[in-house]
Amino acid sequence: MYSKDTIYLIGDAKTSSNNPIMQKYNAFFIGLVIDQTSHLIVDADCSATISLTSSFVQQLFVGQSMLDVDAVIQEINTRYFGSSQKALAVAFKNAHIKYTQIIES
Repeated sequence: MYSKDTIYLIGDAKTSSNNPIMQKYNAFFIGLVIDQTSHLIVDADCSATISLTSSFVQQLFVGQSMLDVDAVIQEINTRYFGSSQKALAVAFKNAHIKYTQIIES
């Protein structure tokens, strides 16, 4: 399903204790499949309690560049208004840090 040029990584963040995601998973996670040749996100998922959230997050990320953090964060801030908006942004930044470490090694 995914080419040999892709890698999978997780970004994580804490969210507010009253958030259903936090109560279920103890953290917020995003999983990203990234094409290392283009740096584009080809698939995404997240720890969500509602399947629509996962679908929407997937559409936010797929096609975005892992190298353009500001554009992805802008997309989150202007389109995602779930209770874990901040956690989603932090989880992406965490994934970005991991990704840059991978491509620099």
